[in-house]
Amino acid sequence: MPKDIMKLLSLTDKLDDAEKLSHDEWKTLLDGRCSESAEYAAKLAVDKRRRIYGCDVYVRGLIEISNICKNDCLYCGIRRSNKTCERYRLSEDDILSCCDDGYSLGFRTFVLQGGEDMYFTDEVVCGIVGRIKEKYPDCAVTLSLGERSRESYRAMYEAGADRYLLRHETASEEHYKKLHPAEMSFKNRMQCLYNLRDIGYQVGCGFMVGSPYQTNDDLARDMEFISEFQPDMCGIGPFVPHHATPFASFPGGTVELTTYLLSLIRLLKPNILLPSTTALGTIHPKGREMGILAGANVVMPNLSHTSERKKYELYDNKICTGDESAQCKSCLSRRMESIGYRVVTSRGDIIK
Repeated sequence: MPKDIMKLLSLTDKLDDAEKLSHDEWKTLLDGRCSESAEYAAKLAVDKRRRIYGCDVYVRGLIEISNICKNDCLYCGIRRSNKTCERYRLSEDDILSCCDDGYSLGFRTFVLQGGEDMYFTDEVVCGIVGRIKEKYPDCAVTLSLGERSRESYRAMYEAGADRYLLRHETASEEHYKKLHPAEMSFKNRMQCLYNLRDIGYQVGCGFMVGSPYQTNDDLARDMEFISEFQPDMCGIGPFVPHHATPFASFPGGTVELTTYLLSLIRLLKPNILLPSTTALGTIHPKGREMGILAGANVVMPNLSHTSERKKYELYDNKICTGDESAQCKSCLSRRMESIGYRVVTSRGDIIK
């Protein structure tokens, strides 16, 4: 075996054992990535995940509550400057109806995701969370509503929210500035994550793979941030361009690099809740299966009403926009069974 491949495998073993690498070691793994090193990392990652979670794949019921957003992120299809986007906002009763459908299908975690829509004040969000928890006390509520004040996060936590997902997008401030308008702050984004953790949430961070201007040095910083922050969840998916954004002509991220990073994240933090994302399934017909086989253990079928799903278009060609909720869950169950895994509909909390 060539010496350079042996070095990559040796570094992968070191990560598996120590659950930490230096910046230069991360760079070496990323710069030298090849099919042999990726397959080896996936084997170790799957072994590590099975020791903790067995063959269980947790499902989260995703409810996309609004595509109205005050921000203008350069990569996002629901950015405020996109005048072709057909905007919508679910009512409180609509959201509860989605939860009703999900509960009847066995879902025990609901993820309320949306743009930074100013309609959803603390009072409104706390009211919705309270209604869900009152009706379904055995369920977890995850919020993914962007950057808010520490006081806002605390109010929603005290109302009953269990988890919060806030992708950091990139751990490099220089790279962050290339992806966002000047009025958005890298430091505030990161501070939000620390605020969420301090309050008591199970916290998820995450980043795009293959986003414009991203380098392996940036990705090494992402891995170092995950190592330092120790999130409960980490959502990564390939960058998929949207036709109505400044990044429309940029190439998208790849399955190969995304799945490799999923394996490395599993080795870095063995008990992490790691989704195989819709974006992976969008760029490859077997993308979500490939994510699970690389070390992921979460999938997120869509519970939103089909009339609104197509409008929540963060990127082009998003899959499953026309399937009913039951179809989504049934399809994912069959897909997971085909590769030797089983979908479970428990709350799916992190195993400490």
